[in-house]
Amino acid sequence: MFLPSSHPVPVAPDNFASPSSDPADSVPVVPAPSLTLLDRDHSILAFNERVLNWAYRPEVPLIERLRYLCIVSSNLDEFFEVRAAPHLAAHTAGDRKGNYTIDSFNRLSEAAHALVARQYALYNDELMPTFAKEGIRVISHGERNAAQRKWVSEYYEREVRPLLIPVGLDPAHPFPQVANKSLNFIVRLSGKDAFGRENPIAIVKVPRVLPRMIAMPAKLSGGKKLFVALSSIVRAHLQSMFPGRVVGEFSQFRVTRHSDLAVDEEDVKNLRTALRQGLQHRHFGQAVRLEVSASCSDSLATFLLAQFDLPAQALFRVHGPVNLARLTQLIDLLDEPQLRFAPYQASYPISLSPGQSFFERLRAGDALIHQPFESFEGVLAFLREAAQDPQVLAIKQTIYRTGADSELMELLREAVRRGKEVTVVVELKARFDEEANISWAEMLESIGAQVVYGVVGLKTHAKMLLVTRREGKQMRRYGHLSTGNYNPRTAKLYTDISHLTADPQLTADMEAVFVHMASQSRLPKLNRMWVAPFDLHRNLIARIDALGAAAARGVSSRIVAKMNALTDEPLIAAVVAAGRKGVKIDLIVRGGCTLPAQVPGLTDNIRVRSVIGRFLEHSRVFYFREGEEEALYLSSADWMNRNMLRRIELAWPVTDPVLRQRLIDECLVAYLHDGRDAWDLGPDGIYRRVDHDTHRGEEGAPRAVQAHGAQTALMVRYSSRGRGRVDTRG
Repeated sequence: MFLPSSHPVPVAPDNFASPSSDPADSVPVVPAPSLTLLDRDHSILAFNERVLNWAYRPEVPLIERLRYLCIVSSNLDEFFEVRAAPHLAAHTAGDRKGNYTIDSFNRLSEAAHALVARQYALYNDELMPTFAKEGIRVISHGERNAAQRKWVSEYYEREVRPLLIPVGLDPAHPFPQVANKSLNFIVRLSGKDAFGRENPIAIVKVPRVLPRMIAMPAKLSGGKKLFVALSSIVRAHLQSMFPGRVVGEFSQFRVTRHSDLAVDEEDVKNLRTALRQGLQHRHFGQAVRLEVSASCSDSLATFLLAQFDLPAQALFRVHGPVNLARLTQLIDLLDEPQLRFAPYQASYPISLSPGQSFFERLRAGDALIHQPFESFEGVLAFLREAAQDPQVLAIKQTIYRTGADSELMELLREAVRRGKEVTVVVELKARFDEEANISWAEMLESIGAQVVYGVVGLKTHAKMLLVTRREGKQMRRYGHLSTGNYNPRTAKLYTDISHLTADPQLTADMEAVFVHMASQSRLPKLNRMWVAPFDLHRNLIARIDALGAAAARGVSSRIVAKMNALTDEPLIAAVVAAGRKGVKIDLIVRGGCTLPAQVPGLTDNIRVRSVIGRFLEHSRVFYFREGEEEALYLSSADWMNRNMLRRIELAWPVTDPVLRQRLIDECLVAYLHDGRDAWDLGPDGIYRRVDHDTHRGEEGAPRAVQAHGAQTALMVRYSSRGRGRVDTRG
């Protein structure tokens, strides 16, 4: 739950101006009438409330409920690392005006504290007792018998103690540097040290290389599955670390730091070197949140807050481990298939035939892959054939997130080894993937690939792969465009669309964008593709405005747009203006959304819903209809200001009517009729879970879709169609 923002944002009138094609220009929002937009940060927290709901559902397998709890904790970590610093700075400075103020900090803190309290209540009152009924327990020091304590002590002496160096604080030993999100203990000691001095505070830093969960041997578990938390092991042996002293008060603690890398690209000679240097300091940025055990004394908590220069609102007292996200290690240790989702077997893409040449197939027409219902193996197979085909002369690809271990990158290496011209546009600034991307860039450069880092000042978020092949006396291009990343692991967990094509106009557009990113020459007029930061924003607004004008003339008009986030004010202004003219608009927005729906007199024709399922909704699909004329675009971009004006993003049309209808059915209609996993946004800014089909009067949606969540229905559909099955759980 979250509260609407108290700051009204003007909505554009009918003559709202389209943005300039100059990416440096900002787009004004013309006053009248006023609509109070929702607060972006509270909307992000509301998204995590919806994710947490999965952990509450008794019908969800127990281990998966714990996984959703961990996902929320991980999401909150990133939220604080990226979003909290401006609010904290405003609070420290005493700011009372602007987007970031004392009030914004206090309201955000209150909402975050409430969400964290719900997490730990669920963990302690429901999940752990339910695990105990299944014979699975994480046992504390007080619950361990003599034999178990002996085993823990031996483990501590063998694995833990050699890596610990307790630091007693005094003028020669100041408070140590504590890394972002690391586990630590603070201890108050009585007595005197070896030199006869009273230095009552000590810090114990727990190395990250140590596992956070350890399975106890079966012979000591009495037929159950028992685990010991590393924090419990350290806590049980605190006294032994300070011989001659008495340990009094103590607490776990964990600090979260601002971790968004800031590099002035205009002022560096080598972006890769500058980012690598920045990564060394990421773990020690400005502190924004402090977590301690619920039992931590006020004096120790106050001491820690002072060390990290944090106000009291930044302190989170938790009833359990200070890092719930690390419970994913417990999930990995459990071999209990009956407590997990049944493994989903993705079908080989139905648009493709195993063994058939991709080049032959695409000359006959475009193909789509709906991941993860269909396997990402289709994309890998396309690149694999391109790397091995002697007629392929060149391969160009963008890389945003691939992961540290990527078969795709190995295929690019193979293509270089076989003498092909390989050009890779690597986005070094992909948040929290910088290190992996730098390593891949260096590897590819070392073997002779052409590696470029996009355009200075802009992130390259476009996802495309272009293959140039000699066929007789001509060159033919084959392309892959995607709404998601080239990451085989996340391709099993995220819903995305892959579009394979040999369309000459679309592949020529891809070539032009690659040349633009490598040479930074002026982008020519493209055939079909819209590109940010040049014309994507302007074209979207123009298309929305055109539908508004058609609706005003009495022409039936429709917009359905699916994306991850909606926060761009000019796009919101255009959508609201179109809705007021009679365009029926459905927005399927997974995460943050600042546009309130169903506000009388302003957004009556706009519905906003969020779908949270087993897989992370990630595809971006934009549908526009004026009368009988339909257009559908796939895109790498969410409707956010950064995507429109500060990134290289793509949107491209799907012109094949059969493929377009398939996308309408699977990505839009199914989600509008979701009766289980959807949440509708009300005019009060609150999301309410849908427990029935709310769009019965519309076309489409077979009974199978109405009876289940959209994802469940799609899993059933593709399982029944499946050929060449591939396990997507990895």
